[in-house]
Amino acid sequence: MHVFLFLATATLWGSSAIVTAQQANAGAPEVSVAYRLVLASLVMFGWSLARGHGIAVRKRDRFWVALQGVLFFGVSFISFYHATTLIPSGIAALVLSTSSLFAALAGWLFLSVPVTVRMLSGICVGLVGLAVIATPQFALFSSQGETVAGLGLALSAAAGTGCGTVVAMRNQRAGIPIAVLMSWTALCGALFAFALALIGERSFAVEASLAYVAGLAHLAVVASCITFFMYFNLVERIGAASASYTLALVPVVALVISALFEDLTIDALVLSGGAAVLFGNILVLSAGQSRPAVVKSAA
Repeated sequence: MHVFLFLATATLWGSSAIVTAQQANAGAPEVSVAYRLVLASLVMFGWSLARGHGIAVRKRDRFWVALQGVLFFGVSFISFYHATTLIPSGIAALVLSTSSLFAALAGWLFLSVPVTVRMLSGICVGLVGLAVIATPQFALFSSQGETVAGLGLALSAAAGTGCGTVVAMRNQRAGIPIAVLMSWTALCGALFAFALALIGERSFAVEASLAYVAGLAHLAVVASCITFFMYFNLVERIGAASASYTLALVPVVALVISALFEDLTIDALVLSGGAAVLFGNILVLSAGQSRPAVVKSAA
């Protein structure tokens, strides 16, 4: 059962990247994110009420819940959706996996979580890996400006996820049940996405096709709700430190799927840079064995 949960969690999160790319090209990314988060929020509220849990959040926690929703779901998801319109979903997922590096830095800055030598080494190795992947793109900036922008947006998504994870740690320490927390943060993320769409005068129309609806349901229910429950069930069974290694496997799955369906060429630079990013993630995750598991954004 442990192996099944481990592989299923990584596979479902890893495969969500290419579905995200399809959704992002079927309408304004902000609008698709908003619809996805509304659906996820409704599912989670329904789940909480069905199990007899209260959904109220204490007044002193409301700001932090809203902040988690804006960072973890709003900024991260919208940035990632935009990134997948410019670069292959596998590369975007690989860059997004550096969220653990940002979480380590944000935890040190805002929660006084110690940064060990291993953690610092992991951050440095991960950044070197990103540089290996990104440098050729910057060298071709004049003709490949979209690729550079895509990498920047994916990095923004990673920063949003990392900082949102630190806020999530604060909220979990405050005793807010995970299902209730996910319900409200998804709703706050949806409101943020709707607000950006209105400000940007985006059309709220999306592609009315079975593929779009199926993708929306997959991302909202499977990747955003079911997989989170599988992940936290895994945390309960094998511990946070061991469960968190699923996060290192997610971009591997995304890269393989991207190579199969998006014609992504996995050359020596992608392989070496990707290996460095993944190794950096492993160092950071293993350095934080005594801390709560890093929460993964199911972008």
